Amino acid sequence: MADVAHRSAALPQNGFFGFADRFRDKLPALLAVIGLIGSWQFVVWAFSVPTYMAPGPLDVLRSFRDDGWTLWSNFWPTLFEAVLGFIFGNLIAILLAIWFVHSRTAEKAFYPIAVFINTIPIIAVAPILVLIFGSGYLPKIIIAALICFFPTLVNMVRGLKAVTPATLDLMRVLSASQSEIFWKVRIQSSLPFLFAALKIASTTCVIGAIVAEWIGSNFGLGALIIEATYNFRSPLLYATVFTAALLAVMLFTLVSIAETRLIRWKASDVH
Repeated sequence: MADVAHRSAALPQNGFFGFADRFRDKLPALLAVIGLIGSWQFVVWAFSVPTYMAPGPLDVLRSFRDDGWTLWSNFWPTLFEAVLGFIFGNLIAILLAIWFVHSRTAEKAFYPIAVFINTIPIIAVAPILVLIFGSGYLPKIIIAALICFFPTLVNMVRGLKAVTPATLDLMRVLSASQSEIFWKVRIQSSLPFLFAALKIASTTCVIGAIVAEWIGSNFGLGALIIEATYNFRSPLLYATVFTAALLAVMLFTLVSIAETRLIRWKASDVH
């Protein structure tokens, strides 16, 4: 009987009831978005704003329809640059963080250099990289990697060092090797810090790729933004900006899904 009662209590969380709960949670945000879009369209109509200055949502939707192939063909280069920059920038940051944790000398030597590199504006670095590597994919990937690198390095170092002395003492009492301490304790403690940085990097890598395309490129969403601006094609400009935002949201969502798969525990779950 207790088991039947338990299953009955769990029913509202599944199927239609679970979907209804999730929809109810998202409803305020959905209504807010609809309200903002409606207000935008009303202002454009009420004040007769010229399309080349500020197109309405309907104009932007028409641009998605009429310029769909242009948006699609420029979406893929930016996705390629952003994803590769995300992978390489974060991978290098993670490897450096591991090295810093195991070598105090390396941290003292190279951490200030990483800080200095981070202080240089990306918009200033982009022309230099374009001059050195040309206007192909490589400078865009490097810039996307640079913009991801520092937040991940800082958070990963902090996460690897977040292990309490009591935990380390316990592992030593249990005769754990340095390798076991690293994989079972330090890496586990660093995951929340790492994913916090990866969520930031998942959006900034798109910014890095687009900024690089502004400097010198004939393809990608960044180049399309420049072209649409100079040709006063405001609906296409807005559609391109929304496409870039959707790309960033997509990457952020993928990182969030990976976080839920890899981090099974939460601090609030520990009693």
